[in-house]
Amino acid sequence: MRHAGAYQGAAVHYDVCVIGGGAAGLFCAATAGRRGRRVVVLDHATTPGRKILISGGGRCNFTNRVVGAEHFLSSNPHFCRSALARFTPDDFIALVEARGIAYAERRHGQLFCLGSAKQIVALLLDTCTAAGVELRWGAQVSAVSAGAGDDGFRVATASGEVSAERVVVATGGLPVPAIGATDFGLRLARQFGHAIVDTAPALAPLLLPAPERLDLPGIAVDAVVSADGPAFRENLLFTHGGISGPSVLQASSYWRVGRPLAVDLMPDRDLAVELAALRSMKSQLGNHLADALPRRLLHARLPEALAAKPVAQLSRADIATVAAALNRWELHPDATGGWLKAEVMRGGVDTAELSSQTMESRRVPGLYFIGEVVDVTGWLGGYNFQWAWASGFAAGSAV
Repeated sequence: MRHAGAYQGAAVHYDVCVIGGGAAGLFCAATAGRRGRRVVVLDHATTPGRKILISGGGRCNFTNRVVGAEHFLSSNPHFCRSALARFTPDDFIALVEARGIAYAERRHGQLFCLGSAKQIVALLLDTCTAAGVELRWGAQVSAVSAGAGDDGFRVATASGEVSAERVVVATGGLPVPAIGATDFGLRLARQFGHAIVDTAPALAPLLLPAPERLDLPGIAVDAVVSADGPAFRENLLFTHGGISGPSVLQASSYWRVGRPLAVDLMPDRDLAVELAALRSMKSQLGNHLADALPRRLLHARLPEALAAKPVAQLSRADIATVAAALNRWELHPDATGGWLKAEVMRGGVDTAELSSQTMESRRVPGLYFIGEVVDVTGWLGGYNFQWAWASGFAAGSAV
């Protein structure tokens, strides 16, 4: 990349150049194209929508019934409100239904295609085509430069240069480098003077130090998990290196290195109260709890002698030990599973330097940032796709 400089040579001119052909980029391009703008999308991938295709187990959790600012992390928690209010889940659902795509609602309002994520990709591509958008796949952008005054931008690729009045950066985040994720958008933002909120893997499994790992790979239980944020009740899955599952992925977005993780393995039962009230129960503690948790997990969390004790013989200290082990289990993760395992990126282009209504840079007129490259990170459950649609619509309506 290079900074602003003199243009050299002829370039094909467009009103809008969108860098990145993922969910946000394609939706932005289609929105702008429908307004009569001449739009080109440049993406280094040769296959459209690769991250969309692998999302939701191949069925694409394309939005959520209920979406609010509280479902997102950002250094400015209010930034996303404007875009989310102007393009809602109902707006995208209307597009899905008009297309005839069958979908189903799962827990917590999550909406998935009944068929395949390919249907969402096809919807986006066909909408772009109908709007006259030019799509260039395998177009690696090597440089972006800004002209003087109203001269717009020049974007260099291996196959030649394009010029545009507006440039939209929709390059995504750092997760899943195997499908082409790079830091290009972050580098481009820095080139033009934008601050970057520290990035980290989010919605990722957590790795545990050896003394805290349980040899229970594949076992899943209903649990409440929290870090320095909301508590999430979903499945917790034990892995070879630590823990995963929806509850852990959600909490991982709030977790910071050096901070503990709180886990409640029996969220419907206050064991300190329950066991203290069962002073005449003769059955062993392990048998009493076996209806709620797998025995292998109970054996891993409770001393054998304690699990074998009749409930009626538990001392106050015993009950406190059980409650701490099962209701108030404190873990100390080493790290997340990294960019290879993360679903999204936390952090990104600082929202303090972007318009919340249009996503335009306050530093560089005509430059826009949308989607995952921005410091707005959604919860698991379709929220990041809704941010892609909403931020893409905001920019596409303005460029």
